[in-house]
Amino acid sequence: MLRNKNFNNNTLFLPTLAILGLIFLGVIPFVITPRLSYAFYLMFWMVMASSFNIIYGFTGYLPFGYVAFYGVGAYTTAILWSRLGVPIPIAVLGGGFIGVLLSLIFAPTLRLQGVYFAIVNLSCAMALRIVVSNLPEEWTGGSLGVSLSSVYKPLYSYYLMLSLLVITVYVSYYVSKSRFGIALRCIREDPDAAEVLGVNVVRNRLKAWILAALFSSFAGGIEAWHTAIIDPDSSFNLLITTKTIIYAMFGGLGTIIGPIVGSISLYVLDDLIWGKFPLLNMLILGAMVVILVIFFPRGIIGSLTRKYPSSRRYVR
Repeated sequence: MLRNKNFNNNTLFLPTLAILGLIFLGVIPFVITPRLSYAFYLMFWMVMASSFNIIYGFTGYLPFGYVAFYGVGAYTTAILWSRLGVPIPIAVLGGGFIGVLLSLIFAPTLRLQGVYFAIVNLSCAMALRIVVSNLPEEWTGGSLGVSLSSVYKPLYSYYLMLSLLVITVYVSYYVSKSRFGIALRCIREDPDAAEVLGVNVVRNRLKAWILAALFSSFAGGIEAWHTAIIDPDSSFNLLITTKTIIYAMFGGLGTIIGPIVGSISLYVLDDLIWGKFPLLNMLILGAMVVILVIFFPRGIIGSLTRKYPSSRRYVR
């Protein structure tokens, strides 16, 4: 009986912690309204890092051009609403659909591995930015972008991002615990050996690629609604990919809670540094990344589970 009781306590630890966290995020608008945007972007980076973790942490494919999905989600949402009159929630869904379509267009690049895939993916994102910038201004707004100021509702976009965060974390948890997740980890370790063992490498990595693209496209669409304006420079800024990678790595790739811990830790730290040392923000943040790579190559959660193997039941 004691053994079963311990098992249940361990099993319920993460869900209980997650529920408490969601309750906290849900009441933020009624407690600290002036910091609503701060909380919104905290959730935004959690979604970006968690969805990125599906393709890189579980599968081992590093997309340097990951911002392409965020950008296409933002632009699709803005165009559907401003040019076609589609309601914002449906426009966000449309942004996710186009993000999935883009992932299928980019899917042949998955045949590459390592640095070759990363470079080609980055090139695709840069090419997409040029294409969007040169589309007719009556659709994309040219260099000035598209304004959504007349539909600006930060509270609604906040709760929509919260809903997306819940779904993203749940899907990540399902992927991690399922046979699909095991297949992805096999692909990450050795694709050839995985195929010999009966893992359908092409199909499983494509599923992971689509999931990662879907959630980042949704995040781009919701963020476009929250900021009420988009343009090519901000929507396809490579700094978005860089921060996504850093936040996910800081917490620990290949785990559920790692990208969340990394996003919270570095986002709060980045905000504090920006407030006190605005001119040295990127320098200090860069130094923190160097320290992370040298002393914590597996991230916070990865280092913790390596030192204390029994803690894996709580964090994975």
